Amino acid sequence: MTDVDVDIAIVGGGPVGLFAAAALAQRGLEVAVFERRPTEREHSRAIGIHPPALAALERIGVAERVIAAGVRIDRGILRIGGESRAELDFAEAGGRFPFVVSLPQVETERILRARLAELAPRALRAGATVERFERRAAGVTVLVRHGEGALERVAARFVVGADGAGSLVRAAARIPSERHDYPYRYVMGDFADSTGDGPTAVLHLHPDGIVESFPLPGGRRRWVTHVPDGAADGPAQGGAGAGAEAGAEADARARGGAGDTDLAGTPSAALVARLIAERIGDGAAPDAATATMTSAFGVRRRIVPRMADGRMIVIGDAAHEVSPIGGQGMNLGWLDADALADLAPGLLANPSGARALLAGFERRRLHSARTASRVAEFNMSMGSPCNAATFALRGLVVTAADRGAVRRRLARAFTMQGL
Repeated sequence: MTDVDVDIAIVGGGPVGLFAAAALAQRGLEVAVFERRPTEREHSRAIGIHPPALAALERIGVAERVIAAGVRIDRGILRIGGESRAELDFAEAGGRFPFVVSLPQVETERILRARLAELAPRALRAGATVERFERRAAGVTVLVRHGEGALERVAARFVVGADGAGSLVRAAARIPSERHDYPYRYVMGDFADSTGDGPTAVLHLHPDGIVESFPLPGGRRRWVTHVPDGAADGPAQGGAGAGAEAGAEADARARGGAGDTDLAGTPSAALVARLIAERIGDGAAPDAATATMTSAFGVRRRIVPRMADGRMIVIGDAAHEVSPIGGQGMNLGWLDADALADLAPGLLANPSGARALLAGFERRRLHSARTASRVAEFNMSMGSPCNAATFALRGLVVTAADRGAVRRRLARAFTMQGL
């Protein structure tokens, strides 16, 4: 058994954990990141990177890399029956980054992993399973198993849980967590882009459920649509929209052409393409033969009452899950990590005052999570299946939204400005 001392141990080496480690290492802190997966993930989940997150990425020195690798989305269009009914120009939201970047999570993680290697070459421990935590007066000891081999004891002054919805850190810290499940189910897939919409996000409203599409690098497009009532339930929340975070490993490559799998597994590309075609027409729908990934997912909400207990802190999906529709989860986690990195030197200098220092952090970050959750719930309600009268009313709402002052407020809300 080996022993290592660090300032902060981070459990979870996904995008939030990697960002947190880089931000802390940039401030001269000794960090260790424990990631259970021994290799990089193969498929993308989150894709949308919003303006406040781009500003945070700029502070750790990777915003230019992310922008260069992704697709810049400057506007979104809402269509009904193939007709454009409203448009959001993200430049109206203002700010240094008046756009959203679309980049598959696997590529974002590679950029963050490379940046962490520049700042702290030995910080990331892949294939490391956290077995338990032992609280001490001066910190927390993390017991970690590396593969089938040695057990490592890491003495950390603080532990940060960036380990997702089923957080071990949250459980060990005895932070209460209640979950609300929504009835909505969705499928999504990545296909060759034949729409002609270019770098524009497009939402299609339909009485049977919304259809969303977002550009991806390499001439591809991500499609998301609602599952009809009566279909089998999808797995736990994870991976969709302009950027989702968390959930079980739902993403997998399409099983081209064979019959529709039940939605407890991976839906066929044929099913995803057929549902889209039924709502927007065959001519505008993707070609199932070009799919590289499909997934099915459900939606839930979870916001903890507090983000810390003693020297154990949770961020990202470990602290708050919001609907993937709208793509805010990964971004919220980065903003948590960015705020925590600013606070960390003070925590280490005065650990006895951690509770007071963390109080404002918790208040601000949980307020942002609740705000994001309300936006996500609005998105879901506007895109859920409905009768003809309700659909007509939604059309009036869309028309009202396509006005100057309202449009600017919506542009700010949908690009997460102020969070």
